[in-house]
Amino acid sequence: MAERRRHGRTGGAMAMAGLMAGLWTGATACSGGAAAEDARALDPLDTLHRAADTLVAAGSSRTRTSMEMATGGTRVTIRGTGVYDFAHRRGSLKVLLPQDPAGRTDHRPITELISPGALFMKNRGAGVPSDKWVRVDTATISDGNLVTGGATDPYTAAEVLRGAHSARYLGTTVIDDTEVRHYRGTADLTKASKAASPGTRAALAAAAKGFATATVPFDAYLDDKGRIRKLEHRFSFLNGREQSPVSVSSTTVLYDFGTPANVTLPPKKDIYAGRIAED
Repeated sequence: MAERRRHGRTGGAMAMAGLMAGLWTGATACSGGAAAEDARALDPLDTLHRAADTLVAAGSSRTRTSMEMATGGTRVTIRGTGVYDFAHRRGSLKVLLPQDPAGRTDHRPITELISPGALFMKNRGAGVPSDKWVRVDTATISDGNLVTGGATDPYTAAEVLRGAHSARYLGTTVIDDTEVRHYRGTADLTKASKAASPGTRAALAAAAKGFATATVPFDAYLDDKGRIRKLEHRFSFLNGREQSPVSVSSTTVLYDFGTPANVTLPPKKDIYAGRIAED
């Protein structure tokens, strides 16, 4: 994904831009624009706390996901694409696994269906019939489906911002030909779980307890309507087989708002009830 960054505007540059705009459009219009920009810069927390609600109002979108995991000297990246219905908290993703150590790339994509409280996966786990789905209760896994599925649930990712306790406005940049406002800060998963919607609350509470730390650094990029266009989280969790924490960088990109996202969950008869072997 190509991304072109612009330097954040200093107060002097903003004043000069306002002055030049005033020569063309009049002082009243210029003053209103500067005031709106100043409000975003002065109160980034309020903007971020409302970001999930803004997505619900937007309805739906396409999404790209990327998750990079690093432990020791090993790094792997898992990518996904799909659609998400924010109004009903449902999504559909195709997740591509990375090459194995032998360089094989013939893994079948994992199909994931996301819903409040549950994650459904097809082609996930050795020994699972190809026509069956694996169902995971997101409140019972230690990361609350922020990591387990190989892609962070886009709405859960947005609800993490409800726990933002420090943030600063860094200016503008461009993502997918759209100018966005860049915010950087940290969120607390415990605080986020208390402020989250009922369908996400238990998952975030599980993550707050399961990660190495409940503090999550983030970079958020919002368009002029307050919709998230890109969201980066940096998680840290303890792998039972490793002494040091595993670092995870999760990126969610949202675009084509209004795209139909009709997600139908699998019926009970198609849910695999047997034991899942390790790959």
